[in-house]
Amino acid sequence: MIRVFIADDHSLVRAGFRELLAGTPGMKVVGESADGDDMLAQLMHTTADVLLLDIGMPGPGVLHLLQHLAVDHPRLRVLVVSMYPENQMAVQAIEAGAAGYVTKNQSPGDLVAALRKVFGGGRYVSEPLGERLAAELYARRMGNGRPRLSPREHQILVSLGKGRTLKEIAGVLTVSPKTVSTYRSRILQKLGLRTNADLVRYVIDNSLGP
Repeated sequence: MIRVFIADDHSLVRAGFRELLAGTPGMKVVGESADGDDMLAQLMHTTADVLLLDIGMPGPGVLHLLQHLAVDHPRLRVLVVSMYPENQMAVQAIEAGAAGYVTKNQSPGDLVAALRKVFGGGRYVSEPLGERLAAELYARRMGNGRPRLSPREHQILVSLGKGRTLKEIAGVLTVSPKTVSTYRSRILQKLGLRTNADLVRYVIDNSLGP
């Protein structure tokens, strides 16, 4: 029996996942949550095999959550679910420890197949994402990839690219605005940029998100 925990802030989406898994032999929903902090709290006393994790859920960013889960729940397999296509964030999620990445426009059969594959110890990525991962690895080996950002730097870059203020980002990450400002300076230096407008353009040009 595959025990699945659903983490998504949209109640209709959670209901859809519940209905799908209820009708799938060998699968059982053992819990659900609408935000990251509540999810972490519930997982402390809930035994799950696979976590269906929405990439845009409120609370700590998905990369922070993946790092936390890797430490506190190393046996839990995480399947990231997103309404966004396979972009740089998908690559970051896989690198941060996600066992798979599916988009919400894929078929129910794809989702079930992904759950079974990651439960069995494998990784599930679409063909386009697999190609992108291979391209990223090749670029790094050749030394001509984009500057490497840490998961937290990437998260802050995307937030700045969406026009969020230092104070807003600090509130989400539960750090001080000064800490976010330090990250911003580091990001600008790594990317060879100067202003927030440059960051916004960089995020748009490289299809970063969510």
